[in-house]
Amino acid sequence: MSPVISMDSMNARCDVVVAGGGPVGLMLACELRLGGPSVVVVERRTEVDPTVKAGSINTSTAGAFHRRGMLPALAEVQRRSVERFQTFVRERQATNGTAGRPPRTPSRFAGHFAGIMLRGELLDTADPDFAHAGPAHDVGLVPQQEIERLLAERARELGVEVRLGTELTWFDEDADEDAIVVRPARLADGSGQAVHADRLVGCDGGRSTVRRLAGFAFPGTDPQITGHQALVEMTGSEALRPGWNATATGMYAHGPVPGRILTVEFDGPPAERGADVTAEELQTSLRRVSGAEVTITGVRTATRFTDHARQATDYRAGRVLPAGDAAHVHSPFGGQGLNLGIGDAMNLGWKLAAVVRGRAPEGLLDSYTAERHPIGAWVLGWTRAQIALMRPEPQARALREVVTALAGSVAGTTYFAKKLSGVAHRYDLPGRHPLVGRSAPDLELADGTRLADLLHDGRALLLGLADDAELRARAEGYGERVRLVTTACPDRPDLAGLLVRPDGITAWAIDAGGTPETGAGLGDALSRWFGTPDRPTC
Repeated sequence: MSPVISMDSMNARCDVVVAGGGPVGLMLACELRLGGPSVVVVERRTEVDPTVKAGSINTSTAGAFHRRGMLPALAEVQRRSVERFQTFVRERQATNGTAGRPPRTPSRFAGHFAGIMLRGELLDTADPDFAHAGPAHDVGLVPQQEIERLLAERARELGVEVRLGTELTWFDEDADEDAIVVRPARLADGSGQAVHADRLVGCDGGRSTVRRLAGFAFPGTDPQITGHQALVEMTGSEALRPGWNATATGMYAHGPVPGRILTVEFDGPPAERGADVTAEELQTSLRRVSGAEVTITGVRTATRFTDHARQATDYRAGRVLPAGDAAHVHSPFGGQGLNLGIGDAMNLGWKLAAVVRGRAPEGLLDSYTAERHPIGAWVLGWTRAQIALMRPEPQARALREVVTALAGSVAGTTYFAKKLSGVAHRYDLPGRHPLVGRSAPDLELADGTRLADLLHDGRALLLGLADDAELRARAEGYGERVRLVTTACPDRPDLAGLLVRPDGITAWAIDAGGTPETGAGLGDALSRWFGTPDRPTC
């Protein structure tokens, strides 16, 4: 990670300050820039955090990057991830005396639930929810650090100002200027230049300074576990079983890359969450959970984690909004945190940009909480359920056997994968069409392009799949705010038109031969999401 603009050229005023330059903060900053506002990101780190974090993304997140033209870069990262997995397999084979066998290429990545791995070959790929995803469904093995690097480069290209080595220490509201005054500090000497901004978004993690200073309520449940995740050098690893393993004392995982270990113990939260994780601590935990006499000789990166699950009761307090872990925290199982945060950024970015630029009323921001809070609450429940299945108690282990059997079926794998991938989520939006409120299908159009290709610039899209003069007239009233494309989709003759928001959500749809009442809903959807037209429409 490197600065987009040097510390010496900082401006004292911008439209939006984003606190936190991780994947969520950078994604939000990029989305804001597509909508026009000036953005300053303040990040206390100076480099990408090497600590082992999320190792994959779900289909919804891959779809978000697909709509911004970044899917090929993700596919290349996935290719390298598969190579690392194959290296891990070769090392295991050499240790176990089976060297010479070609490493098995992993099947379609489907994720896991409470450490119960889902077998990709059992996934019903004909399920309509997956069929709508297009090429994004084939990309998943992308580590969080690579996401951050790709987004840092995109932020640079879009002109986002990123101030590294700088953290937000305080903010207040200037009633005279009708603005937020953000007071950051350089870590090195404690100095910093105040920034006046129209809005502040906290993407500064689970211990968010923005959330605390803004006074957001953050209720939830207390932690029950201490988890460790690390990349290490070790001897005796041949005694560890690869993948996820339930034992009499907890859970552990080994792989899918060389040296990666994870342990879960149900003895309450760590006494000192912020203390450095030592080789001795990791070794003691791994031996206790696995029963193997493993010796850790070196630690490349290591972290502790817990399962506290909390969520802000509202995602907006005046000019301040949280996103990502600043809005909700939970255990990392199932890899939901990064995906949930990217979804927040996609949902908020275009709305906040429209409000700041005066193209939409203030009330549009209320839909951020209305749409994203239920998804966050669902994720908290989903992760709590996994903790219950991981407990080393007879009742929990009996239930785990039942869930394992269900997950081993086509129907079970497809159910869990749809939940994990996010493809089944739907916002409660007005309209009766089954596509409304859901991620727009990545239609393959008559010229060989896909619907996602038409969303790279972050504008809304009105896609006419039939020759409809009224549809064209309504879109033309919104000028640059809504892009109109008239084409055909041979694979979906049943569809006549779609209105797709900048975040890829279907706001309106009509089937071929739709009723006049259904078609009239287009005007309502346009005004709801994009305000008053530039000139009268039909």
